[in-house]
Amino acid sequence: MKFFHSLRVRRYLPRIILLGCCATGSPEAHAQTPLTQLAQDRARLGNSTPLVQQIDPATVRDSERAQADAEEKAAGDGDRLDTSGNLLGNMWGARPWLYKHGITFDIQEVDELWGNGTGGSASGNDGAAGSGTGPSYDGVTMPTLTVDTEKLFGLKGGLFQVSALQTRGRSISQDHLANFNPVSGFEADRSTRLFELWYQQTFLNGKLDVKIGQQDLDTEFLISDYASLYLNANFGWPMAPSVNLYGGGPSWPLSSPAIRVRYRPSEKFTFMFAAADDNPPGNRYNSLPIQQATGSISGYNSDPTSQTYDGANGTNFNMGTGALLITELQYALNPQPADMSHVTKDPGLPGIYKLGGYYDTAKFADYRYNRNGGSLGAATLNVNSTQSDLTPRWDRGNWMVYGIIDQMIWRPSLQSARSVGVFLRATGNGGDRNLISFAIDAGVNLKAPFRGRDNDTIGLGWGIGRASSGQRQFDRDSGSIVQGNENHLELTYQAQVTPWMVMQPDFQYVWNPSGGVADWTGNRRVGNEAVFGLHSSLTF
Repeated sequence: MKFFHSLRVRRYLPRIILLGCCATGSPEAHAQTPLTQLAQDRARLGNSTPLVQQIDPATVRDSERAQADAEEKAAGDGDRLDTSGNLLGNMWGARPWLYKHGITFDIQEVDELWGNGTGGSASGNDGAAGSGTGPSYDGVTMPTLTVDTEKLFGLKGGLFQVSALQTRGRSISQDHLANFNPVSGFEADRSTRLFELWYQQTFLNGKLDVKIGQQDLDTEFLISDYASLYLNANFGWPMAPSVNLYGGGPSWPLSSPAIRVRYRPSEKFTFMFAAADDNPPGNRYNSLPIQQATGSISGYNSDPTSQTYDGANGTNFNMGTGALLITELQYALNPQPADMSHVTKDPGLPGIYKLGGYYDTAKFADYRYNRNGGSLGAATLNVNSTQSDLTPRWDRGNWMVYGIIDQMIWRPSLQSARSVGVFLRATGNGGDRNLISFAIDAGVNLKAPFRGRDNDTIGLGWGIGRASSGQRQFDRDSGSIVQGNENHLELTYQAQVTPWMVMQPDFQYVWNPSGGVADWTGNRRVGNEAVFGLHSSLTF
């Protein structure tokens, strides 16, 4: 169809995302406004990243802004308000008026349909009377209000943002799959809540910026830009922090009070550090039955996407549990020029290499031992005995280290939109107080796979997660099926249908869900799963 072949992204552009000159130009070029992490990475990788990065609705918004900015600057009209990429256009003149005063308004809409063809487990929501297969729908609406303080009242380098969430539908992972991580990173409990509320300010001529307020850290830390094509939650905020931290830590759909510092002394190096509350729900226990040896016996919530807590409207602002301290060092290999159209000398194939880690100061329940030093697993075998102590030992602190590689390995020419990129990410942590001890994900992406489809990407990704030594010992002591490795494979195609709509058919296969966990009968493992999905992202 000729329309699709000639289609070009044209979205309205706020000045707050100055991608081309900011990410790869001189330091003076980005002295005025903060730059999103996704915009910086997209520029350094030569715009070879997916059109829409599917970590959460905030990264969907940021990646669409960055792509629109790059294309409008290439066309020489980057300072013009363009609303052709919004379904509602200029909103009857409201958007241009707000833009004139430094205010931008976005609405992101994500909707998904999922079905499990094989394996899985019966739904606990119908008393385990259902089957392990069946369809499921989930959806998210996220409005965002952003204020450029320079345009509004003359304060240079300042940015204020507030966003909200309306989540709906059901989680197929919760109902049927029983895997370590949901097959979609957009699955969440139904709610309407505040998401983020923060202020960001640049210093030192744009080399340093500080963000303070209620934040979602998975838009900046632990990101593999190529991996963010995929829908499985493990390719976004990885498996280990998702299930090891309280409520998954300050990551979608939860956020925490935090301060984040980012320093960019040159276009090749970036250093980031954040200190955040580690426990967005404010509960003592994790939302998974992790570390809680009694699990369903004591009624702990086993919903892998649970955000249940006092103040579920997002205004809990918990600061009374522990601190999550996270840091990351980035190195950009062969960062690309802002405008490749006139480049004659090959700058080399770009790549981004990241090393990081976190430390959580809170207490975490031990998997193997109760408070008296006895076996926690063995205690579950005789829960009615007066000698049985089901209270775990509490261990101070938790840590994780990680490494990430995003590397372009081929492109036919400097000006071509087509490219092949590969990624690898690995995480490792202690096993006595965590469900996951290590996880790896890797994959290969082909950008612009067909002629005229410059904004499409096809990818094949794989991941593995290993149940910790503490979890496996608990299984042995309690007489349960011993968990091991979970593997998942994902084949996905992201297609730009209109300037304001992206569709993404998706297939995933999961071997040994949750490392071969028992199903609702307790006598057999959950079967391998073949999951089909259709994802859509709309910009209003």
